[in-house]
Amino acid sequence: MTLDQYLESIRDKQVAVIGAGVSNMPLVSLLREAGIAVTVHDKKTAEALGEQYDKLTALGAQTVLGEHYLDELTEDIVFRTPGLHPGHPSLEAVRARGGIVTSEMELFFQVCPCKIIGITGSDGKTTTTTLTYEFLKHAGHTCHLGGNIGKPLLPEVRTMHADDLAIVELSSFQLMGMQFSPSIAAITNLTPNHLDYHKDFDEYVQAKTSIFTHQKPGDRLVLNSDDRVTRTLDIGPGHNVMTCSKIVKPENGVYLRDGVIYIAENGQDRMLMEASDIRIPGAHNVSNVMMAAAIVQGLCKDSDIVEVAKTFGGVEHRIEFVREFEGVKYYNDSIASSPTRTIAGLNSFDQKLILIAGGYDKHIPYDVLGKPICEHVKTLLLTGATAPKIRACVEQADCAQKPEIIDVPDLAAAVRTANAVAQPGDVVIMSPASASFDCFKNFMERGDRFKELVNKLV
Repeated sequence: MTLDQYLESIRDKQVAVIGAGVSNMPLVSLLREAGIAVTVHDKKTAEALGEQYDKLTALGAQTVLGEHYLDELTEDIVFRTPGLHPGHPSLEAVRARGGIVTSEMELFFQVCPCKIIGITGSDGKTTTTTLTYEFLKHAGHTCHLGGNIGKPLLPEVRTMHADDLAIVELSSFQLMGMQFSPSIAAITNLTPNHLDYHKDFDEYVQAKTSIFTHQKPGDRLVLNSDDRVTRTLDIGPGHNVMTCSKIVKPENGVYLRDGVIYIAENGQDRMLMEASDIRIPGAHNVSNVMMAAAIVQGLCKDSDIVEVAKTFGGVEHRIEFVREFEGVKYYNDSIASSPTRTIAGLNSFDQKLILIAGGYDKHIPYDVLGKPICEHVKTLLLTGATAPKIRACVEQADCAQKPEIIDVPDLAAAVRTANAVAQPGDVVIMSPASASFDCFKNFMERGDRFKELVNKLV
């Protein structure tokens, strides 16, 4: 089914779009251009939405705003925003009366004319997605990058061709309830995350693994066999599985041995590259390159992978070098919204660091963070709701030497304090191990603010 065929099929339906954010505007525009009656439901008031409300009005969309925005979902089709749990009582009521609950991402999967490559996981999915895109683009493919990594891809489907490739990063929020799976699916790893949204870790894992639930025969699934959870997943029959490992040699997949990355395929092994030739730092980025290399097998040459891996400088907000000031290097790792991400960032350096951490509490465990902080951090600056949790895990860690811990009221104070305590040769990294929603809209805004503060140091 094409997008236009879908729009024609629902032309006489009443449609609800949950959320008036910028990311939903292309969907609202598509629906309104097709002459479909759209009502946008959002918790914010018209005043709080400001310019967004004016745009919705200009498009001819109706609105239901304020605290009770979900009380009466009477429309035939409801497009759920990823931030609204699919099990919300209001959505269950829509299903109970025969209405359809879907999402912008699910519609994209339904109408996309080309092969879709989907990547998810707790850590590393954005870098792996971007590397996959860069590998394939270098090989000459026409690629479309989007999903959780940035722009919605639905508005681009009319310009896509059958031999194009869509590379999509998928969050657990987007995957919940999905009835479609990509032709090539990859899961980087699975660790506790977003437990403020999911009822428990099992539901989180179930959401993530739905990326391959609806795959067809011949589709590919790429897994990280070094991760305990992904290694023990119940895959079921009929899946074409490739695995990546820095520990064991897979039958089919990508592995690391003695500092060299190899590709194993149908009983044959071949050298890909020296891991030390990968430009972006950190052992976790070796894993990301290996995952992306497995994803693109059959779609590009080994030389494409190697040339990109040697020159790719990384993704913004992921151990991003900001500035060297008075002999001190500052790194922005704002993407690190969980302990495992922060651990990966700490492991990327061969010296003890000054770490800025803390933020919004997603109700995930922090005990795993204590020992790595003791081993890799000499001064720990804590702020935000998770500061007490991070402090406790460090103080309770079984380590002989522990870092100095300083509580600071906000990010600006953290940067000032880091600048005051740092000596030439030190590295300061903001790697919060926490979400950003206590003070910022998202991790990008937090990272941008950190960079602004660091660049203002004089």
